[in-house]
Amino acid sequence: MALTVIRMVVPSGAAAVTAGFTVQKAGLHTTSVRSLRYGLWAYLLGERTTPRLSQYSKIITVDGNLASGKGALAQKLADKLGMHYMPEPDTFYMDKMTEEKEPLPVDFNGMCSLEKFYTDPKAAGGNSYRLQNWMYIMRLLQYADAIEHLLTTGQGVILERSPFSDMVFLEAMFKEGYIRKECVQHYNEIKGISICEFLPPHLAIYIDQPAEEVQKKLKQSDKAFLQNVPLSYLKSVEDSYKKSFLPSISETSELLAYDATQAQDVERVAEDIEYLKFEKGPWLEQDDVTYHHMRMLVEDKQRVACLTHIPKFLPEITIGAHEYDEKYTAFRALPGKQYARGYNEDVGDKYVWLK
Repeated sequence: MALTVIRMVVPSGAAAVTAGFTVQKAGLHTTSVRSLRYGLWAYLLGERTTPRLSQYSKIITVDGNLASGKGALAQKLADKLGMHYMPEPDTFYMDKMTEEKEPLPVDFNGMCSLEKFYTDPKAAGGNSYRLQNWMYIMRLLQYADAIEHLLTTGQGVILERSPFSDMVFLEAMFKEGYIRKECVQHYNEIKGISICEFLPPHLAIYIDQPAEEVQKKLKQSDKAFLQNVPLSYLKSVEDSYKKSFLPSISETSELLAYDATQAQDVERVAEDIEYLKFEKGPWLEQDDVTYHHMRMLVEDKQRVACLTHIPKFLPEITIGAHEYDEKYTAFRALPGKQYARGYNEDVGDKYVWLK
């Protein structure tokens, strides 16, 4: 269901602009619904990526358990280094991509709920895995946005988590009995055929905070559904980070780890980054030809989303044809969704007959 909904609402190319920044792209063709877009002709006419790259033209991810201070460090570090900060995506990230004035109903955003997961993680109906599957797709789309921004503008990007670290939640869910073995198999399959299309971050920063401290902070949260997250789940996330993600990411990316107190010293973290030589990872092998193909992929968000689409039945994420038709019809009935952007008079689009 997640992928079929994505096909409905994710525009390809430059129409999928991430909220928070606007980039001017090289291209030759423009219409009322498509702004200038990088493409083959731009490359053939001399558009190149490497000349705009500088010392901090990097993808940096900040990881850690819930409430570990990731967002604060990422934002301050981005300001310090002159990089672009992208906060962790939520289940409504796609609405930001399509610049919705207000979030669309949950039926068009993965049919899942983060609040329901934390209040009833073993609820019947498959919400837990539907959420995990949807969030992996959202992280993949955001990562594509980050690479697109880097290659288009030369400005580095700092993100909270990434599709490379998303698996820590899957492993914790399975260990706690929230999802079935078949869900893990499905996740590993779609990740295996999608993550390989992307280069890992240049640098991964990990904030190490004991699960007990994380739970104490969550109990003080203003979000009621976070106040009773089981300690065992938080420990499972922590274990997955240390036993699975960190050993894996250190093979292809630079890695810095801090405890929660050290992570508050942005000056120190920035200095540590400055001294890194970035001498490992597939980014070293890239040139203008590979950057060209990378840009062609990441600007086409529908193509990115479809990387996770496999013909496999799984009750947690599959709906019947009749229900799908009902949801599709309901989506098309929303204001501005009957036709392509710019052609809907019901939301004020003008001169449609001239386009």
